[in-house]
Amino acid sequence: MGLILSRAAQWTSSCKLESAPLNEFLVTQVLNYVENFVSRHPQEAEHLFEEPLQWTTTLKKVDFKEDYVISAIGAKSLEKDSEGKPLLQYFPPFVSVRTISQLSKLLQLAADRKRQELQACLEENRDLIAKIVGQRLVNTPEENLSALELDIRVKLFILLKHIDEKILNKFVGEIAKQVKLLPAAVEEEVEFLKQYCTEGGKRLLKSLRYTSDYEFPNGCRAPPWRQLLGEICYVVIEPCDAEALYITCCSAGVFLNAGLDKEEDESLYERQGDFYEDMATLLKRVSPHFEKNVRKQYFVEQKPRKSIHVAHVDYEIEKAQPKTPEEREWEKVQQALYARKKREPCQRWRNLGVLSIFGSDEDLMMSAAEKKRLGSKTKVTMKVGLTAASSIGLTASQRRRSIVASLSEEHCSESSSESEEEEEQTERRPDTSTELQSEYWQVQKLVKYLKAADQTATVLVLCAMMDLDLMKEVIQLAILDLGGLELLLNLLDTTDIRSKIGSLKILAKISQNVIIRQTIVNMRGLQRMVNNLDLPVKELQALASETIAHVAKFRRARRTVRVHGGIRKLVKMLDCFHYSAKPGEDMEKNLEVARCGASALWSLSKSSKNKEAIRKAGGIPLLGLLLRSPYEKIAIPVVGTLQECASQKNYRVAIQNEGMVKDLVKNLSSDNEELQMLCASAIFKCAEDKLTRDLVRSHHGLQPLVSLLSKAENKQLLAAATGAIWKCSISMENVAIFQEYKALHMLIGLLTDQPEEVLVNVVGALGQFAQIQANKAAICNGGGIRALINLLNGTNQALLVNVAKAVGACATERDNVAIIDQLDGVRLVWSLLKNPNAEVQASAAWAICPCIENAKDAGEMVLFLIGGLKLIIQLLKSPSNEVLTSICAVIAKLAKDKEILGVLSDRGVVPLLAGLTNTTDDRLRCHLAEAIGHCCMWSSNRACFGDHGAVGLLVSYLESNDNLLLLNTTMALYQLSKDPNNIITMHEEGVVEPLVKLIASGTDEIQEFAAGCVRNIRLLVLANQRAIY
Repeated sequence: MGLILSRAAQWTSSCKLESAPLNEFLVTQVLNYVENFVSRHPQEAEHLFEEPLQWTTTLKKVDFKEDYVISAIGAKSLEKDSEGKPLLQYFPPFVSVRTISQLSKLLQLAADRKRQELQACLEENRDLIAKIVGQRLVNTPEENLSALELDIRVKLFILLKHIDEKILNKFVGEIAKQVKLLPAAVEEEVEFLKQYCTEGGKRLLKSLRYTSDYEFPNGCRAPPWRQLLGEICYVVIEPCDAEALYITCCSAGVFLNAGLDKEEDESLYERQGDFYEDMATLLKRVSPHFEKNVRKQYFVEQKPRKSIHVAHVDYEIEKAQPKTPEEREWEKVQQALYARKKREPCQRWRNLGVLSIFGSDEDLMMSAAEKKRLGSKTKVTMKVGLTAASSIGLTASQRRRSIVASLSEEHCSESSSESEEEEEQTERRPDTSTELQSEYWQVQKLVKYLKAADQTATVLVLCAMMDLDLMKEVIQLAILDLGGLELLLNLLDTTDIRSKIGSLKILAKISQNVIIRQTIVNMRGLQRMVNNLDLPVKELQALASETIAHVAKFRRARRTVRVHGGIRKLVKMLDCFHYSAKPGEDMEKNLEVARCGASALWSLSKSSKNKEAIRKAGGIPLLGLLLRSPYEKIAIPVVGTLQECASQKNYRVAIQNEGMVKDLVKNLSSDNEELQMLCASAIFKCAEDKLTRDLVRSHHGLQPLVSLLSKAENKQLLAAATGAIWKCSISMENVAIFQEYKALHMLIGLLTDQPEEVLVNVVGALGQFAQIQANKAAICNGGGIRALINLLNGTNQALLVNVAKAVGACATERDNVAIIDQLDGVRLVWSLLKNPNAEVQASAAWAICPCIENAKDAGEMVLFLIGGLKLIIQLLKSPSNEVLTSICAVIAKLAKDKEILGVLSDRGVVPLLAGLTNTTDDRLRCHLAEAIGHCCMWSSNRACFGDHGAVGLLVSYLESNDNLLLLNTTMALYQLSKDPNNIITMHEEGVVEPLVKLIASGTDEIQEFAAGCVRNIRLLVLANQRAIY
């Protein structure tokens, strides 16, 4: 059900299915398949899920009849797995299901509420297939499925995918039945409204455009996965009296969406308002100017006047209605403009020779129908031509606005699945009007010659063009504006090697301009460069690779190279040493080809899909081979590629296995600071794994990292070095070596006057150093605690997380807590609980725990913080398990003070803690049980926990093998067993047997608490017997 939930279903902002007919259709189809699945596929229906499906149910205990065991706290199925765990568990209001068979039975119990029940299941388990068969199998490529062993799990996965596709096909058919608005009608309305985007007082709109120029064969402009939702296209309209409106046109009508951002996330297409029948109706609602003037517009057409019906607004010209003098004058202007039979280009365009960008005069007069038949390729070319032509004779700022506007349309129309980096911003052009006259016309002359030149003359013109200062932006943009870029790209399709090389030499330089590289992609220039990588000419391969490296700075360019097979060709170019039979010049050319290929892969590796493509193409061993070469100019792009790819686990493992860590450490001692920075950055990412940390230590890489801290003026190098030290210091063996080289003192000195990217790493490293007892005092004595507390006033989320961890590590020393409290550090750490970031909240809570535990008077310190306890209670409602775990740990510390425990109890801590007991997270269970145990010290809390159903669920924690969890659980059960009603519940849940086992095999503390609990149960039984007899 992956596709239908992620692509077809319509979701609200609160992650609920919208109340829409198409959603009801989807739920009905899924319900039908689930009900029939057991009879059609009995073996697969009994397969255990990798992770149980849990959701909030509307069922009550009375709904569970035969085949279920009813207890005081819920119900369990009689059917169990091989470990004796029930396949269905019900703890109001939650239900947990572990097979499709049990899910089908549950829906039968729901009777007339089964659609509501299934919808709740889908809403709370959006990764449904991953939970059923496991994320690893879901991520397996289609072509690799056939190689897997065809067991029940794989069969179930294939069946679910087949069902998913069937429902999706039915869904598309359902959409087709409900179509109300057709693409042709939308296009007609857009073209009509564009007539109102005129200049002067007569216009109704400033501008109107599509967000995408590409039109699918069915007439839609929306991406295919959005067409499944009935969406046709997206339009940006700028009214005269309001901000730009981002409008979605779909089969059900039109509505406002949230607009577009640099990453073009689909969620931004979410509906922001009501549906309207058409765009004009929407404009009338949001634009008073449009509403007021829409009936005042008069347009003179060649055809007889008639009523034009668009968007249920009639624009009608009454022949009999008398016209004012101003209206008659307006009519004459319109007739003069639009009643000509043939439109002639102005003489100035002819004199400048610009018309060749478009073709002949007849091409300019091409009808709309003929233009449409030319396809999307011609549209892109014509659009760039229009940009160039319209900019001639304008000021620099006017040309800038013209070209940037056309490029922004292409930018907005591109959608990408790669979300790790933002699309590149379009740069602003400088005002170069003073230099325009000489250099601009010099370029125009060369472009003119290039258009008419033969093969030999083309090479001569290219040589003359290379003599220009191609790094000057005015020359780069002149080449673009005058059509020279298109000519250079066209030369890549010729058979003349000299022309190709000359063209690529120019492109390699001018492609460093943002606007030019985006235009190269629009003109399909990357595809041509990729095609030239196959030619056996080393200089041509090197230049093509170098140009690709410059162009592939944004996501659409990187994807284009991957889709057209460029990555495989670039990886092949890295294999340069098998040509080494002829040393000297040939070897230098081979190395240059490899360097340029590695540079291109470096640019491409910023995409996660490209990283995987490089790995599949066999790039890792070749990169390792080049890394061991003595040529520094090759090492830089190679290490750059490796440090980009090291963010993925499989690359980090490969770097370890290929022995690259030794070479990375070796290059830390290089004289080239860029190479040092890249190697440190690669170690920073790879040192997430313990094996890499050990390898860095064994290859003596810790001392070079410390030595890089002295180069404080190079902030990029400093950030990489401190990051590598941070990650390496996760291993305490490395911390001991770092101390020998005085790294701690140097890190404390970097806590001030540094950029945030350096501070994040420095503080992270200090947090690891503070795990050693002796270092805590050193940090305090060196002024580190004061500097850390000053950083708590910042806003950088990653920095706040690391600062809280470092302060918490220092607070395990009792003397340091007094200093932290004196510097107002406890209050600042506590205030981080207000931060909306869950990771910051969790790290702050963990830091508070040692502050409370080691404070001289924790009760006075906490009660002094106004509203602090209220924050703790509020965070018990957090959706993050890490936050809940840390807050439970804080409550366990706070509850040791009776005064604080009384305040917490009055604020309702008991029902909130009881509500968390149905969790399956062992780490949360551990701290939750401890918190419950300590909260039982307040008089009425034991009975309250029993009333809220916490006791029975705590009994199930005894099935764990974690000693700490067992200790806290037995402690909590011992405290709860002091209430008679809780003892009855424990006995019903079968607590005696696991407690007796723990008495025989647990640690001393576990045995003591378990024995105490059994004793209380036994005393109640004896009291009952005495009362009876």
